[in-house]
Amino acid sequence: MEKTGESTRQLKVAKEIQKVMAEIIRSKGMAAFGGALVSVSGVKVSPDLSVAKIYVSVFPSDKAEAVMAALEENGKALRGELGGKMGKQLRIVPEIIFYLDSSLDYVEHIEELLKK
Repeated sequence: MEKTGESTRQLKVAKEIQKVMAEIIRSKGMAAFGGALVSVSGVKVSPDLSVAKIYVSVFPSDKAEAVMAALEENGKALRGELGGKMGKQLRIVPEIIFYLDSSLDYVEHIEELLKK
């Protein structure tokens, strides 16, 4: 597990941020994202714990652009909620950057190729 170069603390914090952020996004409901299903597929935290890269997958994938725009637009508010739920565990609430996880699209593409 240590092969990635991430410390145990980084991995623990990333896992907790993933859990809490998934909860926050789920609480917003699908309507907040134009009916798209949004899930947090992974989190990577910088060594100093000041930046969290949050990877989200969006279904259906044609709504991904709109969802990413909504997440970027509400980034400060989402970070505030994250701080409210994790403030006791972290000295500083990391800056959050959202990335689209396109692995679902990749899996879908491979399945299409296999059907041919």
